[in-house]
Amino acid sequence: MAKKRKSIATRWFINSFGVVAVIMLVITVSVFLTARTYYYNAVSMYLRSEANIVSGVLTGFYEGSSSNYADEVRDAVELFDEKDKMELMAIDRHGRISLSSSGFSPDAETEMPDYEAAMSEDGDGTGQYIGKLDRGDASEKYMAVTVAVEAGNSDYSAIRVMTGLERVDAHIAQLVLMTAVAGFFVLLLVLFLDLYFVQSILRPIRIMADSSKKLAKGDFSERINADRDDEIGELCTAFNYMANELQDSEAMKNDFISSVSHELRTPLTAIKGWSETIMEVHDRETLKKGMRVITDETQRLSDMVEELLDFSRIQNNRLTLQKANMDVLAELADAVLIYTERAAQNDIIINFHEPEGIAMIYGDKNRMRQVFINIIDNSVKYIGRDGVIGIDVHFTDSEVEIKIADNGCGISPEDLPKVKNRFYKANNTVRGSGIGLAVADEIVTRHSGKLEIESEKGQGTTVTITLPTITIESMKAAENSSALQQ
Repeated sequence: MAKKRKSIATRWFINSFGVVAVIMLVITVSVFLTARTYYYNAVSMYLRSEANIVSGVLTGFYEGSSSNYADEVRDAVELFDEKDKMELMAIDRHGRISLSSSGFSPDAETEMPDYEAAMSEDGDGTGQYIGKLDRGDASEKYMAVTVAVEAGNSDYSAIRVMTGLERVDAHIAQLVLMTAVAGFFVLLLVLFLDLYFVQSILRPIRIMADSSKKLAKGDFSERINADRDDEIGELCTAFNYMANELQDSEAMKNDFISSVSHELRTPLTAIKGWSETIMEVHDRETLKKGMRVITDETQRLSDMVEELLDFSRIQNNRLTLQKANMDVLAELADAVLIYTERAAQNDIIINFHEPEGIAMIYGDKNRMRQVFINIIDNSVKYIGRDGVIGIDVHFTDSEVEIKIADNGCGISPEDLPKVKNRFYKANNTVRGSGIGLAVADEIVTRHSGKLEIESEKGQGTTVTITLPTITIESMKAAENSSALQQ
């Protein structure tokens, strides 16, 4: 069963909108708890203050004993100034409410935990309680504060002040509601911003996904409008660059297939034609000429196949080098010698003055000779008749620089950066597979060297190969080290 895909929009909604929702919920709860604590403490302090004032007045009457204490308590309760805001009660020594500023006698079974706390021996003479008072079908939330008074022979033991909390709770609810409404609009704003932001990301991604499918099917003309200056714009630019490269690679591959097909067909046609001629003609000169053509074309096919195999090995990272200490100038001289006669047949002059001394490198002599042959062969192919190829060598203790220059047709500025790419041919009228320079560049790179090409259209081309050299002293030291190890 396929795993259900979770979209970026869903993950963004959970990670962004969900977090903001939790934060707003925490803020709302915090506002509720903070407001409730603040307002309830304010009510508690107000009740305690009024209870302490009444208690102090009654205590003064009791100590003075100049009048009837019971009458003073009654007057204090009945004439209570704040009766419109709270209710004042007098509690007798049996714990029952005997007087009330409201004129109503509460139920005798009414619980008064605040009174019990005030009368407790462990307390400070003050108790507080928040509860609900049943009034028929409804209940009213209230807060009560009880303060013990000097009893003596009096029938009264405590003063209780009580007030309803509906207005306080309504104010708290209003604050919480305002916070919740503000949180709702914040969440709504976050939702719209998230939807806009996510869509601004998903839209080009979806376009790229559709375009990628078209690329996979071979439509390399697909491009994306990269008019943004952010990371998405960079991604679109990278996609367009990839599409351009794929299109160029596809074009070069098609040119390569066409070129190789042509290169294979030409020698095969020659071999087939001369084979048929040899079978029908028994003239010795014709036979020798035909066999020479067949041998040359067979060698040409063999070289082409070997070049293709080398390229395949490079692509699969299986190109191996048999490295040893070697004189790179000797391999260069051999390559020049191989092409001297062929160049002379085309009236091409190769100017090479072999320098004195040796330039030792650590490398594969056969591969380095292949590099020189490849480059000289390119010069011969593109230079035409009556051309000149100049080969100069400069070397120091650290490197050797070999320049192979010709006065051929040259390479245009737009083609020059691509001539070392695989399958690329700047001139399709000249035979070749288009991978020789790519192979040569890879071989030089694997010898820790550089292959650079300078050219100007109509003015010729110069190929510079730079390789690190090794000194005689280092060679001797390596030989001595090897001898000691043996």
